[in-house]
Amino acid sequence: MSEAVKLGRIGKLWTRLGTQFLPFADAASKDLPLGRLVRLSLFQISVGMAMALTVGTLNRVMIVELGVSSALVAVMVALPLVFAPFRALIGFKSDNHRSVLGWRRVPYMWIGTLLQFGGFAMMPFALLVLAGDSGAPVDVGKFAAAIAFLLVGAGIQITQTAGLALAADIATEETRPRVVALMYTMLLVGMVASGAVFGLLLADFSPMRLIQVVQGAALLTMIFNVCALWKQEARNPALTASAAGKDADFWREWLALADMPGTRRFLVAVALGTMAFSMQDVLLEPYGGEILGLPVSQTTILTAIMACGGLVAFALSARALTRGANPMRLAAYGLLAGLPGFTGVLFSAPLDAVWLFFAGALAIGFGSGMFAIGTLTAAMQLDPEKRTGLALGAWGAVAATAGGVAIALGGLIRDGVSSLAASGSLGTALADPATGYGAVYYLEIILLFGALIAVGPLVRYTLEDASTRSTKFGLAQMPV
Repeated sequence: MSEAVKLGRIGKLWTRLGTQFLPFADAASKDLPLGRLVRLSLFQISVGMAMALTVGTLNRVMIVELGVSSALVAVMVALPLVFAPFRALIGFKSDNHRSVLGWRRVPYMWIGTLLQFGGFAMMPFALLVLAGDSGAPVDVGKFAAAIAFLLVGAGIQITQTAGLALAADIATEETRPRVVALMYTMLLVGMVASGAVFGLLLADFSPMRLIQVVQGAALLTMIFNVCALWKQEARNPALTASAAGKDADFWREWLALADMPGTRRFLVAVALGTMAFSMQDVLLEPYGGEILGLPVSQTTILTAIMACGGLVAFALSARALTRGANPMRLAAYGLLAGLPGFTGVLFSAPLDAVWLFFAGALAIGFGSGMFAIGTLTAAMQLDPEKRTGLALGAWGAVAATAGGVAIALGGLIRDGVSSLAASGSLGTALADPATGYGAVYYLEIILLFGALIAVGPLVRYTLEDASTRSTKFGLAQMPV
């Protein structure tokens, strides 16, 4: 056997092994190679970094190191959600953008990037003024901090909406489920990794360190998003000519999308399911510390546990969707997985079972991940030919708004019920610190059942021609 033949066989062997074991290798296609796909997903890294910084790291820094009141911090952290309901409009505008350059998604991703960069650039100075350490009027700091958080929030919503629409545009129907899983995995990676890095960098807090970290995040956001945008969207001047979108009207297009069979029910299911999984976001760690008596070292691993559950859900969802599964059926499985998860968290206190608490957190992460992947894939399929951006914007608007409202309601309900329980208004049997947490978890279980009722009629599995779909699944779909 000649040397050339041997080398050819070895090359083919390594090619097969690479496709089988390289994470997300099978998400690539001829028109969307893996390198280009991973580079596109960098915008999700920047979004995850922004979310970890605003909701997690700066939340703690403002309260502990800077001494800002919790109420004011809560308002500032909630401000980015103001733009969440506009995601449907953003998606519609990107669908019908007029440009002589022939780009629809790139201009909006660039605008979102600039907004994120500008918000982070001014944020540390605004927070230092807000804390009263600079000698400047505190009201100026409040106004500047509000503007900074609003800019970051608007940038997140615009970038993510246009970026996901671009991913849906360039992915094939066969690879789209794995592309969705990759995008969500990169968002999770960005949140977890950047949260850990920010925590380490700000361990020895100083005003200068705060400025360096936040403005470093601004610079990384610009670098990641420019790399993600580079040569991704093909120019098509005919599609973005002035005449092409002159008759487009948002409300007419929105009503047309809403009148499609199952759209309203789908959005209701997204809202109920997202609320069910989000209401405990700020309560799970306090529950472990206050009710189960866990130290900080153990409660901090809850994020990693829930992330692991989400990663497993992404892998299984990619496999099922590739084999032709109905995405809403997967969303229903995610809702079902949440039921034992919340039940385990509830019963971990009376049973004094820490292992049950962590198992419940794992199930919640798994259910939330599968529900998110299922509904996002379904949103991409609502109207893939004409209104992809509008459909994804509607999904994002409903999910983000419902999540923000649920987080706020979770805290209010917990505080209100705990106050009533402590005063004895609910009876001696419920005069326990766990009562407030329990009320929230019971409500989340009820919301899960409501979401299942909404999803039910949407779960109509149609077996597609097996010859048009790949049935292979290996470690290439495992988001590690």
